Amino acid sequence: MSRSGAPLLPREDAREAALFFVVCALCFLAAFSGLVARASYAAAGAWTSEVTGQITIRVRGGEADVARAVAITTGTAGIAAARALDRAESEELLKPWLGPDGLPEDILLPTLIAAEAAPGSTGTAARVSEALAQAKIDATVDDHVTWSADARRATDTIGVVALSAVILLGATGVAVIAFATHATLLARKDIVELLHLTGAKDSFISGLFERRFLMLGVQAGALGALLAFGAAAFALFAARQAEGQAWLLPQLSLSLADGLILGLAPLVAGAASMVAAKVTVMRSLSDMV
Repeated sequence: MSRSGAPLLPREDAREAALFFVVCALCFLAAFSGLVARASYAAAGAWTSEVTGQITIRVRGGEADVARAVAITTGTAGIAAARALDRAESEELLKPWLGPDGLPEDILLPTLIAAEAAPGSTGTAARVSEALAQAKIDATVDDHVTWSADARRATDTIGVVALSAVILLGATGVAVIAFATHATLLARKDIVELLHLTGAKDSFISGLFERRFLMLGVQAGALGALLAFGAAAFALFAARQAEGQAWLLPQLSLSLADGLILGLAPLVAGAASMVAAKVTVMRSLSDMV
């Protein structure tokens, strides 16, 4: 069988070299898109878990107003705990924007009160805001539920876009492989027709192309996944060099889930290549006399 396949599918073919490059590039883009989507979902989960139930209150006034605001907030239904942050803690929160030097001492900062809503409570921030307004305290209540919902919607959008990109890249790869298989078949049409007329089964002829393009897809997919791993490792290294300043960005972790995404790339590429080759060859052989 191998001797019969050698003239039909020689080891070197310029068309297959170009196809290898295209499949490799598509697998790289698909794998990296999958990594970005997974990292975005993981980052969104971490952000929302940290701020779920958290309420921040900005108080503009003296120490007496702050003490009253803390007491009113603590006594509001649905609040589990509340405390005022000192200047050092407030400046720590501003470090991502102001840097490690912070603000000069003569610049006043509004006092922040960190409150935590009880599990299962709803409308707590609105009740706190109403209570502070009735007490004539100049304060602004920020409910992180709205922010976390916006973050979740944004990451859901990123995930949908990334998944759509993966599907589009996969469909493009299948179409390219089918085209390359058809071109290879046409280039050897005389030999294929001769084998077909002398009694060679369609499954035998198709198997030659299936095995050839299966290996091509697996090898190109493996190289594309390796390049995606390198790009992810570089992004992870660059993020760690930022010393925490890129805290808001989704960061790749190269976890087990990432390894699964990278491991699936050559398998999917090989299977898609084999199926595309089989369908194309069988359709072409069915048209031959």
